[in-house]
Amino acid sequence: MLTCGCGRWMHTEGIEERMNSEGAPQGFIRSECRGCGLTVGVDVPEGQADGLVDRMLWTDDALHRLDRMPPYLAVLVREDVEHDIRRHGQRVVTLDTLLRSRTGERIEWDSEAEGRLKRVPAPVRAMARIELERTAADRGLSRVTVALMEEVKAKYFGMGAQKA
Repeated sequence: MLTCGCGRWMHTEGIEERMNSEGAPQGFIRSECRGCGLTVGVDVPEGQADGLVDRMLWTDDALHRLDRMPPYLAVLVREDVEHDIRRHGQRVVTLDTLLRSRTGERIEWDSEAEGRLKRVPAPVRAMARIELERTAADRGLSRVTVALMEEVKAKYFGMGAQKA
């Protein structure tokens, strides 16, 4: 944690995910002293922000993704992600952390599958992404493919691909 020159603890206001000049991921932590009003920003390498924040904190990118989910789903995802973070003794939720919370690792997407996901109606797109990634992880797959999408679609909606 950071201490201000006036002797008080600095309160973490937010974290941004950025790339440094070499293209490596890093975080930018914004902190403020609630005593004298001093504000500072600190660049830290990826994964090293936990010791500089005063509570569990979501990066701006992770919050943006969470805010785009339907409210009923966002509550469940937030709970799951924060439980996972606490279990690992961390304080910072990044976009990667949000995407890997249920699977333990990040699941990649084939470009064609990603394109098809964009055509899913917005209110169910986040839920579909989570279910597809969870299904891939449960099967030991590292990618979501169109074939997996068709299989999940048939399972939930009875709408599998029709043979020509």
